[in-house]
Amino acid sequence: MEPIEIIEGPVSVLDRSDVDTDQIIPKQFLKRVERTGFGEFLFYDWIRDGEIELEPNPILVSGRNFGSGSSREHAVWALGQFGFKAVVAPSYSDIFYSNCTKNGFLPVVLDEAECRSLAESGHGRIHLEEQVVSWDGGEAHFEIDPEIKRRLLGGLDDIALTMQDEDRIDAFESGPGGSYGPETTALA
Repeated sequence: MEPIEIIEGPVSVLDRSDVDTDQIIPKQFLKRVERTGFGEFLFYDWIRDGEIELEPNPILVSGRNFGSGSSREHAVWALGQFGFKAVVAPSYSDIFYSNCTKNGFLPVVLDEAECRSLAESGHGRIHLEEQVVSWDGGEAHFEIDPEIKRRLLGGLDDIALTMQDEDRIDAFESGPGGSYGPETTALA
């Protein structure tokens, strides 16, 4: 994962609430075995039918309950591969929010009035360390779990977190009996 500190640039607006993961990336595009190539299918039906137009800007602003529906990491991959680095909305489904943070994508919660103001400005700046979103004529603070913030600032996915303990893992593996023998010891 790439570390996140500041995300700045033009804002794309999806003025809809209850956007579910099947709308973000329809099921027919989930057959790939790679984690790439999903961006071109983002909001496929809505874009193809002319319901929406979106530019691949760094920041997407949307309505409440963004990412509802089934657990689908593909939705986060599609958003990122399209060009977004963050989404700002009044609320998210829990599993979508978690999938974002585990894949280096920043979900920011602001209230509806702040989201509208950011959308109307057309340009925003998200400073993760300071937990501030700013735009012409406005600024808002957002909350984020300190551990999630640390991981995003450091570009640490689950594998990178595990590898921080590589020396301890190696020591454990080379200990009496190795990890598969009867004489294993705790990592504590």
